[in-house]
Amino acid sequence: MKSPHLATRIRNSVLLIALAGTVAACGDKTEVETAASGSDNRGIAYVSNQNGGVTVIDLNTMETTGSIDPKGNGVRGIGVTPDGKLLVTANKDEGNVSILNTATGELVQHVEIGKNPEFVRVVGNTAYISFEPSSKGGPPPKPGEEVVEEEDDDEIEEPARIAVVDLLQGKKLREIECGPETEGIEFSNDGSKLIITNEADNTITVHNLETGELLKTIATHEHGDRPRGIKSAPDGSAYVSTLEFGNNFLVLDSEFNVVRTVATGAAPYGIAYNRAGDLIYVAAGKAKTLEVYNAKTYEKVNEVATGDRCWHFTFTPDDRDILLTCGRSHEVIVIDTETLAVKKRIADKELPWGIVTYPKAVGSLDAPN
Repeated sequence: MKSPHLATRIRNSVLLIALAGTVAACGDKTEVETAASGSDNRGIAYVSNQNGGVTVIDLNTMETTGSIDPKGNGVRGIGVTPDGKLLVTANKDEGNVSILNTATGELVQHVEIGKNPEFVRVVGNTAYISFEPSSKGGPPPKPGEEVVEEEDDDEIEEPARIAVVDLLQGKKLREIECGPETEGIEFSNDGSKLIITNEADNTITVHNLETGELLKTIATHEHGDRPRGIKSAPDGSAYVSTLEFGNNFLVLDSEFNVVRTVATGAAPYGIAYNRAGDLIYVAAGKAKTLEVYNAKTYEKVNEVATGDRCWHFTFTPDDRDILLTCGRSHEVIVIDTETLAVKKRIADKELPWGIVTYPKAVGSLDAPN
């Protein structure tokens, strides 16, 4: 398997077909074909909405051009194939994923996954989806709040799993067993390992990607609880993971040893390096900021005020802007990467959760591959 951090080179002609086709499905073909005809076409973004479907944003105009119905509810995780032809959404309420044709907006197939599918990563034509058979649902406890365990002698708690799905076959190939309430998914730079954050037992686990074998467990409790986001440095020299209840992120070296913790704003979630690997970006949900850190010194170098419950973000394919989904303020915020100025707020009334782009870009949910 190729490294998920190898950039995909995509010709303008391919992008034109995918972009025009996607928005044609949304009923706005003429306008977007005109916008996409230039050589500086910036691509498109797909936003998953927990209370709706998928919103389509034209990155040339930063306008919502339509939506795609995944024929599922509680849409959270989202991913796109490198050729831009297939979109994948995790549908919490139905326990499945939708495979969608971006050119027509039509459902290709539902694939049954298991209870509470959440995080999606697409590498090539393979999707990796976390799901939580034993999750009770409902909001997480607040920091410092006592957790009351319910007694149930008849129920055996099942570990969370990663479902591996072949998107061309529309088939779940296998499962990788993880800790309880698996959250983030990342890959090692050489593509041989799967790195997973397990929020319920405060661990990060490393697995052999092919066999699923557990190779290492990193306990996070002494550094902070509820590990959430997880990202590899572009060169594979480090991994960073947000600890939501620690108000910091954890730094691991290339062998997955803890190097240090870095203080952040309250309730950090989405995290990503920029393409060059010299900066780290963190979405701090309760602090309502997007924060920027030097990837060598780990000093915070900047921050920008955002919105309510901003969890996931993506760079545009040309790296000029960042698009941040803010669920509770029902908007996608566009931020200039050079100045960190908020350029635009795109209204979205359906509780936006995640965002990816085509061509694939750096972000908290995705990476070029």
